Amino acid sequence: MTGEGASIHATAVVSGDRGILIRGPSGSGKSRLALDLILAGRAGQIPPAALIGDDRVRLTVNNGGLIVRGVPELAGKIEIRGLGIRSIGFAEQARVAVVVDLEAADAERLPPPQALKTTVSGLEIPRIPVGRGYPALPLVLGFLTTV
Repeated sequence: MTGEGASIHATAVVSGDRGILIRGPSGSGKSRLALDLILAGRAGQIPPAALIGDDRVRLTVNNGGLIVRGVPELAGKIEIRGLGIRSIGFAEQARVAVVVDLEAADAERLPPPQALKTTVSGLEIPRIPVGRGYPALPLVLGFLTTV
């Protein structure tokens, strides 16, 4: 493993064994998408899902994969708009399977193949660009449940 990794402004969830790294500006809905994914896991729409970290996470490269971990001081804490900071079950880490970019300037109805991947820490990762004001949950559920 390559060090502890830098802390970045992002949120992450794991569904089954697939990590979902959610990026976007403050107020773009990262925490909301994380909670929606956790609830979708509880409803059986996707494999069970758990929070890894909300607002700040650490990324490292290990065995050719991008690993996301929460930061200890925020473990099990998620912001729910209108309720404040709440406690929730969490997972320690996951291998990132997809990056969701909220308020992505390059989001399109039929994105070109190059828009559906990104490079993070030197690794190419599948990407979902979500336009401002567009609901992210259906896109992520679509990614997780189709081929």
